[in-house]
Amino acid sequence: MKNKLFYLITVLIWGSTWLGIKLQLGVVEPMVSVVYRFGLAALILLIWCWVKRMNMRFGWREHGFMLLQGVLLFGFNYLLFYEAELLVTSGLAAVIFSTILAMNIINGAIFLGSAVDKKVVIGGILGLIGIVLVFRPEISSFSLDNNGMKGIILCIFATLLASLGNITSARNQKNKLPIIQSNAYGMAYGALILFIVSLASGKAFIFDYSFVYMSSLLYLAIFGSIIAFGCYLSLVGSIGADRAAYATLLFPLVALVISTIWENYQWTISSLTGVCLILLGNFIILQKKKGTKLHAMRALR
Repeated sequence: MKNKLFYLITVLIWGSTWLGIKLQLGVVEPMVSVVYRFGLAALILLIWCWVKRMNMRFGWREHGFMLLQGVLLFGFNYLLFYEAELLVTSGLAAVIFSTILAMNIINGAIFLGSAVDKKVVIGGILGLIGIVLVFRPEISSFSLDNNGMKGIILCIFATLLASLGNITSARNQKNKLPIIQSNAYGMAYGALILFIVSLASGKAFIFDYSFVYMSSLLYLAIFGSIIAFGCYLSLVGSIGADRAAYATLLFPLVALVISTIWENYQWTISSLTGVCLILLGNFIILQKKKGTKLHAMRALR
């Protein structure tokens, strides 16, 4: 039941963060807003750990892996995606990011020795076909010019970094590193790295004190970062990086539902078929595998 709740929370929150991100655009540089987001999230988590008197003392090796998780999950992958979305549509970026499912299966097998489950592969293929159908108009209108190719390459590398961040988190949990503390340190490291990159690239560190900007920043920091990442990485540790990554195929569906209400999104036969395939793949991928005691295969019970 806990895993079902975490899965639902992750999908609903990350599916709605696009609205918060959209409200961030304007006065503040996008990358600076990401620094504010993860910096604030890290500060809140660190204070929470201090109030709850959680253990915050870890060795250099553990800090090294938390730094790696922060750089991969809360740092350079965001930097690359922001740069990529200046060159390609958000729909195409979502399609490319959905390949994290396949990357997690491969990286999990390579780095963690995880078994490849046929159900995950079949469900993943259905889901990937579905997400392509949902964003078919944006894909068909894409022009493979120099900027377009650069955007695709950036998206692929960003997705790879995010996948490696998932695997690093799974490794950290396997080695008894608590999620809350590792996320607190990881987000702090990620924000610091992005802060340095932003300074080096000449970004202006100004702040927008409007209600819209500050409320969206709080939403992204608390819900989009602290709560969603906490739930998602808990799933990575409990049901495996491959199954947890399927949630990335459901984020765009939540965004489309919100877009239908707020922006009058028009559904087509292609998008409806894609949604059905994604949901079918989700049903298959989250079925409990019988006859095994492997922790990673304890699907949402």
